[in-house]
Amino acid sequence: MPAHKPFSRHNVGKSRLPSRAALCQKAGHIAVPKVHHLPMTLLAAAADAATAGGHEPLQWVNLGLKTYLFRIGSFELRWYSLAYLAGILLGYWHLSRMIKAPGAPLAQSHADDLFFYCTLGIILGGRLGYATFYTGGSSDIPSLWAHPSEMVQLWHGGMSFHGGLIGVLLALSWVAWRNKLNFMRVADYIAVCVPFGMLFGRLANFVNGELWGRAVESAVPWGMIFCDREHSETVCLTTGLVRHPSQLYEAGLEGALLVVVMLLLFWKTKARFRPGLLVGVFTAGIALARFTVEFFREPDAQLQRFAQVTGLSMGQWLTIPLIALGVVLVVIALRRPALASTARRPIEIT
Repeated sequence: MPAHKPFSRHNVGKSRLPSRAALCQKAGHIAVPKVHHLPMTLLAAAADAATAGGHEPLQWVNLGLKTYLFRIGSFELRWYSLAYLAGILLGYWHLSRMIKAPGAPLAQSHADDLFFYCTLGIILGGRLGYATFYTGGSSDIPSLWAHPSEMVQLWHGGMSFHGGLIGVLLALSWVAWRNKLNFMRVADYIAVCVPFGMLFGRLANFVNGELWGRAVESAVPWGMIFCDREHSETVCLTTGLVRHPSQLYEAGLEGALLVVVMLLLFWKTKARFRPGLLVGVFTAGIALARFTVEFFREPDAQLQRFAQVTGLSMGQWLTIPLIALGVVLVVIALRRPALASTARRPIEIT
């Protein structure tokens, strides 16, 4: 599932925002910071680009989105939590349908085990991955490893896609080993279901107004002003930059596109009878999608220095090995003979 973190506070110095920043006052209860003008910054350039085409930029705050579905006292049912839940439940439902097709490598009892252990892997792996890749070191966020008690504070945000992926692989390995299942074939079936969660997760990122994109370099109709300094229910602090809604790009590429590709490969071809082919396509596909979108996505605030020094964001560096792995899996799968479509179904364990 996708990374989830609190709203970033970008350093904008003490420069006055362009007058167009007043656009953010259209929605009620919005405060815009008063700062002095600094020449040669992207603020004025981005604002001019947004209006050059004869239209005012879209404003995320005017969409009226809330981070939660409902609130009872101090309890909030957040859309991000619902996105995780929806992705997991839809994946479990579709997996239960897939194993009814001829030649399935697992039974319903195995799917039930995978549902539990993969959910655990997503949560634990995502959190530990965030602590490892996105805190400490050259980042501006204190290492969570130095503050173990904060590891369990999921409500503060901070989840890593790559960590969640590792968690799912460990969970899958455990279930396959314990039940003597073919690991690669089970991984193929799981790979078909993962894009559901990516789609919902990235849409939740947009609803939360987080993980926004870089400033647009030319006028685009869908460029958007986010609360990119600080956001609450009553305050929207913004730099005035018109940005790419990169969360929607990710929802389209990592989610919707991969959902279509994986479903077509499973239901309309014999790909499931070539062990490793589906998981290879998924791995290379989602890595390429993430690598591409990272060019439009603002690097995590705590890792901007890392991106400037290395030339690529942390997300891009982490996807390069996945692209190579996916290509290798596809090549190996296509070189091996396909399995018979009448393969015996594993014995149901009760």
